[in-house]
Amino acid sequence: MEYKFTSENFDTEVMKSDVPVLIDFYADWCGPCKMMGPVVEELAKEYEGKAKVGKINVDEEQSLAEQFGVMSIPNFVVIKNGKVVEQGLGAMAKVKLEGMLKSAL
Repeated sequence: MEYKFTSENFDTEVMKSDVPVLIDFYADWCGPCKMMGPVVEELAKEYEGKAKVGKINVDEEQSLAEQFGVMSIPNFVVIKNGKVVEQGLGAMAKVKLEGMLKSAL
């Protein structure tokens, strides 16, 4: 299941998660973000129970985007035990994004 992270659920779902979390910072108008959407969705299904995979809309959650210094999208962040352990920028191959997530498992 692909999560939708917001200011309201971020602390509980991400920072206090007992499994690693992959966040996709995106916007609806962003072409490369749209390209990565199906890849993120696949990873969410494949890693269900082992990791959380979800999205943050930078237009709706500007404070979260600022908190992570997101200046360009898509921007991918992997958080484990409340700390950023991996970061990636731009459209990328599924294997590369999956590698970021695997490194936190």
